[in-house]
Amino acid sequence: MKRNIPCLAALLACSGAASAQGSVTLYGVVDAGLLYQSTAAASFAPNAPNLGKVYRYKDGGIYASFWGLKGSEDLGGGYKLNFRLQGSFDTGTGRSGLSDTPGVPASFNQFATIGLTGPFGTFNAGRQIVPMIYAMFDTDVRGAQYFGSILTAWLGMNQVAGWSGTSTNAAIGALYDSNALVYESPKFYGASVALEYAPGGVPGQFKGGTRESAVLKYSNYGLNLSAVYYNGHDTSPLPGVAPTGLNNNRFMYFGAMYTFRDFSVSGSYSRGKNPANTGRADYDLYAAGLGYRFSPVLKVTSGFYYLKDNNNSTNHSSEVAVGTEYSLSKRTLTYAQVGYVDNHGTMNQTIVYGQPVAPGKSTTAAMVGVRHNF
Repeated sequence: MKRNIPCLAALLACSGAASAQGSVTLYGVVDAGLLYQSTAAASFAPNAPNLGKVYRYKDGGIYASFWGLKGSEDLGGGYKLNFRLQGSFDTGTGRSGLSDTPGVPASFNQFATIGLTGPFGTFNAGRQIVPMIYAMFDTDVRGAQYFGSILTAWLGMNQVAGWSGTSTNAAIGALYDSNALVYESPKFYGASVALEYAPGGVPGQFKGGTRESAVLKYSNYGLNLSAVYYNGHDTSPLPGVAPTGLNNNRFMYFGAMYTFRDFSVSGSYSRGKNPANTGRADYDLYAAGLGYRFSPVLKVTSGFYYLKDNNNSTNHSSEVAVGTEYSLSKRTLTYAQVGYVDNHGTMNQTIVYGQPVAPGKSTTAAMVGVRHNF
């Protein structure tokens, strides 16, 4: 027994030295509230009937609830090795968020990465939120929220393109990419670039399931500018169909936001299409936003989003949303939001992510909730 004591002390000493050089953090967010919507559907199907009004407990009024672990180790010379594991969950049911596979949840569906930071910038490998989403966030007064924002308008583009909403494998652009390699440069006079490549890993098909994107951003003097190019192969594959490298997912985005004192104004243009079959998917999205911060703890934001189908002039929709946020503390805020969408033809653009609207139905929604960081 005495022989083991020095060994144990040595192990504890090594453990203490290791912990001094690195750290692991448990973190997360709980975001939920009550939602009223004047119409509702059971799915995003193009023939989904209107089921009438819905009043429900809803997770994610601003963004999804999630929890995660992250850590880093100082390698010296300005370099750090980092990891991040993060997954969303529904506070109403406790279920984990969806993965690329329809109907299948994943514990860490948002981030599962290992990476390196240093003077050269940041490199992360694994499943992660793609750079285009951060570019949209930076140039939308509504902050790409889950209720009435550039994010829900972009998701509306995906819904009318055939995305079922049962997986994270969108038809146009992407919120998350698996197996992604992402490089983000340091800022140079306010400008930075992010490059992504996700190999598909399909035997015999070099381009099968691959994704690539480039994002150019500028942020200085209250002005944010973003330009996005995203291209994907074999997006939303049919069951039982092997990937062939079909180039069927392209998304381009140009956005700007300017903040002067307490006022913010934004505008953007997006183009989403299926390059292999533009007759199936070809959409334009125009957006504008206006916000005002009354105090450090109170702000109001608004946004307008117009989506049109270039293949069918009867398919178009307009969405407007207004929201207010009040910070109760550094980690807790309350919010109230209201939105309206006017869908025509087969358009089924939603106001809030996760609550479908029947095609061609005009809808009003309102939500109040609380968001807490831990």
